[in-house]
Amino acid sequence: MKVEDLALDTLIPYARNPRKNDGAVDKVAASIKEFGWRSPIVVDEEMVILAGHTRYKAAKKLGLTEAPVHIAEGLTDAQKKAYRIADNRVAAEAEWDNEMLRVEFSELELEGYDLAITGFALEEIEALKFDDDAEAEMPELKDGDKEPFQQKTFTLHDEQAEVVDNAITLARTSPLADTGLNENTNGNALTLICNQWLEARNGKR
Repeated sequence: MKVEDLALDTLIPYARNPRKNDGAVDKVAASIKEFGWRSPIVVDEEMVILAGHTRYKAAKKLGLTEAPVHIAEGLTDAQKKAYRIADNRVAAEAEWDNEMLRVEFSELELEGYDLAITGFALEEIEALKFDDDAEAEMPELKDGDKEPFQQKTFTLHDEQAEVVDNAITLARTSPLADTGLNENTNGNALTLICNQWLEARNGKR
């Protein structure tokens, strides 16, 4: 993919851009200032922006005169319209893993990094943190409930997998795990293990 530095004044925002982005301009500007350019603005042969309207506005706000640009050649008018929509829509499909996000933020905080640079509001980051004064609990499940259900997949090192397998096997033999919840012995065993961990965390064990 060819990327070249071009004058911002030569780029033309798409007049019918369906994505409202003014609220994100400041965050993107902060990201460009901190990390530099990591994604180019994408335009067609007429220099009309296909993707990167927010980056364009952020660069203008920072007082920049140039930006890295990729000229997407050979697209039909229909493809250009579809690409503008798809580029924004597919990003909206992604979801956050709050547990992993909490770990990442915790490590950044230990390093004294400005968390606001991530684009998250401090209130959002605070909401991810464990409340040490509050007790965490597993949700109550009705006996015999079989739906809704989820399938979880984990990648473990061999040594970790052995510990997990042994813990599940031990928990399955416990009368406490034989609750009939969802008629899923492995799921019931994992729930028991998690309950015991939460009780220990809450100082009940």
